[in-house]
Amino acid sequence: MAIQMSQADNSITIYSGNHQGHLNQDQLQNIHNIAGFAVVKQIKEASFKQGVFSLAFDDVAAHIDPTTVSFDLPENPNAVSVLDQNFQFDLVSSDKLLQKYLDQEITVNHDLGEQSINTVGTLLSTSGGLTLKTADNQITTINTWNQIQFPELPGGLLTKPTLVWLLDSTTKGTETIELTYQTKGMTWWSDYIINLQESDSDCTINMTSWVTLVNKSGASFPASQLKLIAGDINRAKPNVSNHMVRESFTKTADNQFTEQSLFEYHLYKLPRLIDLPNNSTKQIQMLQNTHDIQCEKILQFNGSQQQTVNYHRPITDQNHLARNEAKIEAFLSFKNSTKNKLGLPLPAGRVRVNSIDSTDGSLEFIGEDSIDHTAKNKVITLKLGNSFDVTGKRKQKHYELLKNSITEQFEITIDNQKPTAQWVEISEPLYRWSNWTITHHNTEYEKINSSRIKFKIKVPAESSKAVTYTVQYQWPEHQK
Repeated sequence: MAIQMSQADNSITIYSGNHQGHLNQDQLQNIHNIAGFAVVKQIKEASFKQGVFSLAFDDVAAHIDPTTVSFDLPENPNAVSVLDQNFQFDLVSSDKLLQKYLDQEITVNHDLGEQSINTVGTLLSTSGGLTLKTADNQITTINTWNQIQFPELPGGLLTKPTLVWLLDSTTKGTETIELTYQTKGMTWWSDYIINLQESDSDCTINMTSWVTLVNKSGASFPASQLKLIAGDINRAKPNVSNHMVRESFTKTADNQFTEQSLFEYHLYKLPRLIDLPNNSTKQIQMLQNTHDIQCEKILQFNGSQQQTVNYHRPITDQNHLARNEAKIEAFLSFKNSTKNKLGLPLPAGRVRVNSIDSTDGSLEFIGEDSIDHTAKNKVITLKLGNSFDVTGKRKQKHYELLKNSITEQFEITIDNQKPTAQWVEISEPLYRWSNWTITHHNTEYEKINSSRIKFKIKVPAESSKAVTYTVQYQWPEHQK
C-alpha cells in the first residue's frame, strides 16, 4: 500500500514563451497554444518505514515532465535511496470500472417504461450495453442507463495522476521531502496600460502594468510562492541554479513584484503567497501606477514603404519606387530610465494606450502595440496607428542614368490640416546602390545607417511643406 503525502507548501517558477501576450478563451482550451512551462517545488511531510516500501504522491500536475522529477530529503539526505520512480496517469473512467467489475455484482439504475428502477446483478459483459445475471438467474440486457453503483473503487485505478517511488529507507517516522519537477500548461505575460497627456509643448504618460497567469497544468497550487522568469530560455538547460542569482535587487512596489537578475534573464518575485487554481487565469499588478513619464509623439513618413535594403546589384529601372503615396504613421516613444521615473527591466507584453480627453477627463483608446523584453535605459517606441490629418506624397523629380552612375531627385510633400504645427520625420531609403552621396538638399538630414537618411521638419498648421534632395549613386564597371 502506497503512503500518501500531506498538504504541500508550494513554490512555482513560471517561464513564459508568449511575448505578445493575450490568449483568448478559445486558445486557452488547447494546451499547445500555451507557450510556457513551470518549475514546481513542493515541501511535504510523509511517514517513512524502514526497509523497502512504496510512497505515492497524487497531487501532481497532469502535464508533468516525469524526466525532470527531483526527490530529496533535505534534512536527512542519506536516509533513503530511490530504487525506481513511476508516473501513473491511467486514470479511472466508467469503462475501466466496468471492466474491473466483470463477474462481480453491481447496481444499475435505468428506465422501464415511465419508471426508473434499480437492477442488481452480476456483470457478464459490457459489449453492446450491459449484460447482467440477476439473483433469480435471469439474464438481462440494459442498453441505456442513468447511473451505475459500484460497491467500492477497486485497487489499481487512479483518480489523479500519481508519482510512485519505490524507496529503500534507513529511517522511520515523519520526514520532510523536497519535490521538484517541470510541467507544461502554465505561462504568463505582461499587459501595460498607458494614459497619454499631450499638449502643444509637452508629452507625458502615466503607466501601470499587470501580469496575467495561466494555469492549465492539471493541478491547483494553493498558498504558493510565485516567481516569474523573463528572457529567452534554452530548454536544453531548463534548471537554473540559485548561485547564478546576482545581488542586485530592485523593488517595484510595496507588496508587489520585486525584480533581480538571474543569469542572462530577469526574475520577478511576489513577496506574498497566492492561490493558483487549475484551469484559471489570474491578474496581479506588476508595476504601480507611475506618473509624469516624459514621452515624445512621432509622426513618421516612409513614402517608399521599403523597410530594408539589400544591395545585390545597382537598380537602374527609372520607375522603381518613383512615385508613392503612403500613410503617415503615429508613434509614441519614451526612455526606460531612472531619470524618466522608470529604469526597470520590462518583460515582454502588450501595451494599450489611452488618451485623456481634456474636455471631460475621460480616457479614449488610441492604439496598442507589443514590446519585447526591454532592458533599462532603452527607448521604447510604440506604433499606435496612422495620422488622419497629416498626409504625405513622394515624387521623383529628376532621373539621369549614366554609364556607371545614377543621379536622382525626390520631392516629399507633407500636408498638415491640424490646427497646430506638427513635427514629422521623413525616412528615405537609398536603395539603388551602396555607394551614394547626397549632392543637394533643402533641409538638413541625418544619416541613420548605411542605407537610410532622415529629415525632421515642422509643418505649420493647415499648410504644406516640401523636402527635396538629390542623391548620386556610383559603381565600378564590373558591378553592373
